[in-house]
Amino acid sequence: MKHFLRMLIQVCLYFYCKFLWRCLKFVMRKLTGRCELQRICYNTKPGASRTMKIETSLRDSKSKLLQTSVSVHPDAIEKTIEDIMELKKINPDINPQLGISLQACLLQIVGYRNLIADVEKLRREPYDSDNPQHEEMLLKLWKFLKPNTPLESRISKQWCEIGFQGDDPKTDFRGMGLLGLYNLQYFAERDAAAAQQVLSDSLHPKCSKFSKAEWEKKRMDKAIGYSFAIVGINITDLVYNLLVSGALKTHFYNIAPEAPTLSHFQQTFCYLMHEFHKFWIEEDPMDIMEFNRVREKFRKRIIKQLQNPDMALCPHFAASEGLINI
Repeated sequence: MKHFLRMLIQVCLYFYCKFLWRCLKFVMRKLTGRCELQRICYNTKPGASRTMKIETSLRDSKSKLLQTSVSVHPDAIEKTIEDIMELKKINPDINPQLGISLQACLLQIVGYRNLIADVEKLRREPYDSDNPQHEEMLLKLWKFLKPNTPLESRISKQWCEIGFQGDDPKTDFRGMGLLGLYNLQYFAERDAAAAQQVLSDSLHPKCSKFSKAEWEKKRMDKAIGYSFAIVGINITDLVYNLLVSGALKTHFYNIAPEAPTLSHFQQTFCYLMHEFHKFWIEEDPMDIMEFNRVREKFRKRIIKQLQNPDMALCPHFAASEGLINI
């Protein structure tokens, strides 16, 4: 009975607050002569702060047109904005900036949803050793990471040198499918020097760029390494979950002037791979069994950073050249 009453009170509070919010919006429109979308666009700077407020306003609107605008096809965005302006009785000639601002926001909102679909498609596609394209990507990964060491055969213990668990990497891609391979290859190709350095440090942690004084100061006497490729697949899982949960909206809405793409996702992976490596060295775990603890601590740190609406994780990272902060 108590549980029922608690739920009833929560439901009543929800509808009461929603009613008050609608009343407040009505009063604000009468006082300012502007609808909520106008107030957001004119009073909030471009980037995640503005786009997330616009997204919430559209999603929570009682208008079906506004609710569905966050999921329209990118080609229909311009027409959707025209319909919204007409619904809100806003003259585009008097308010030309509003249409431009709404278009930028909708491109990001719709693009984020489409990015989730693209990433999910790659995650669900299993690695197929009979697929020439899959095999080519895998062999390129070896060449980018070990340019001076030929791979003796496709099935080889050499794969362990770049962090796979056995003599055939295909079994390690089961959790993240092709997405894990796409990310690893992107990192190895687009930021080869950093990827090779991280790989080397993961095998020989005490040979990393930390000076002897830094090692002694941080008491990094154990210097436990890790499996580069396996950790890469694990970080892929981390970035994937940040994307699907919506946590990466602040980052993407701040660095992608229009729709975030798969390249933005992969650049974020490169950055987090690099940051996790530094974090692992600094944490100096007792052994590899502490990986889950370190990963969880790292995940919480990234989520806390992403709660800042001005956050852009990697605007100046080497693999992220070409990203534009808006």
